[in-house]
Amino acid sequence: MALSGKLTKKLVENLGSGRHGDGNGLYLVVDPSGARRWIVRVVVTGQKNRKGGPLRTDFGLGSAELVPLNQARERALEYRRMAKQGLNPRFNTRKEAPTFEEVAQQVHIERMPTWKNAKHGVQWINTLRDYAFPKIGRMPIDSIGQPEVMMCLAPIWTEKHETATRLAQRIKVVLDVARSRGFRTGENPVTAIKESQALPRVKAKPKHHSAMRWQDMPDFYAGLRERKAMAAKALMFICLTAARTGEVLGMRWAEIDSANRLWVCPADRMKTGEEHRVPLTDEMLSIIEPLRAMRSDYVFEGQKRHRPMSNMAMLTLLRRMGADDVTVHGFRSTFRDWAAEVANVPREVAEKCLAHTVGSDVERAYARSDLLDKRRALMRDWSRYVASGRLEAHG
Repeated sequence: MALSGKLTKKLVENLGSGRHGDGNGLYLVVDPSGARRWIVRVVVTGQKNRKGGPLRTDFGLGSAELVPLNQARERALEYRRMAKQGLNPRFNTRKEAPTFEEVAQQVHIERMPTWKNAKHGVQWINTLRDYAFPKIGRMPIDSIGQPEVMMCLAPIWTEKHETATRLAQRIKVVLDVARSRGFRTGENPVTAIKESQALPRVKAKPKHHSAMRWQDMPDFYAGLRERKAMAAKALMFICLTAARTGEVLGMRWAEIDSANRLWVCPADRMKTGEEHRVPLTDEMLSIIEPLRAMRSDYVFEGQKRHRPMSNMAMLTLLRRMGADDVTVHGFRSTFRDWAAEVANVPREVAEKCLAHTVGSDVERAYARSDLLDKRRALMRDWSRYVASGRLEAHG
């Protein structure tokens, strides 16, 4: 049975410049020069574009002088069937290998739903865009070996080692995907480079967030109390909870259980990817409860209505208070030092307060409690010390 659409053989030969639809995604494109070609637009099931919408892609089907109307319709139907099954026709119809950049962009699109947040996805592709695409982006994926990968890694291996390490991992993923789809064979060159130690070993420099001494916390906190800005209130809450900046700034009222004095931070905002319960003390509640009157979605609302506060607001506040030598994240270390030196609590309790992963997989499988009661007592004593400077007696 012949396929039919809006176009006819006569129309294909005589239509003027522009894009003319035949139906079902098939178009005849007539250039101003008179050249005529076929394209088909498909929506790939289950795949998203960079903005999170459906992945719509155009594919060329050849010159109208070489590909007759019926054949163009048959090819278009084949492409649509692939797209409906979640297969990108770009990687399932061409005989030649795609370029490194084509595969990388496709991997990025396919993995967008799996990333914890959009920022991670942007960083993933930007690393390849900045350091790999200029050197190997246009190369066929099956022609990339160790020398080509070395061209990308060697220039930044020492100077920007952390970036280079991430770049190597992302290049490896792209090449692995290409192999799984039949565009490559043999060992991944990134693996071979690591095993051959072709690149020098670089000793990682530990990163430490500048932290305030726990002995200085009461005076600093008293200074925060005198300020009315939302940034001061958020920073006070961070000092008391020892939570991460993103966890606090993204906090919504729905996460607060005032009756049970708990803040339940959802998994998608936690670094560990697991829900975290934070016991709330009298001092913590005295900071956030008055903010309910603002009727915002977020506890610490920013300058824009129903939007969280920027993390730069607290950093700017620290500078205004003359605390140039500390960071917001550093207050977690301040709490940890106090817990070790003053509270003298078991390591597991202090680490749970910080939402750190403790122990091996086997140990964590047996230690399923989040030690909430012990953490509640510890955070109560920490709040009292920070707010009053009074040290509690600990055994």
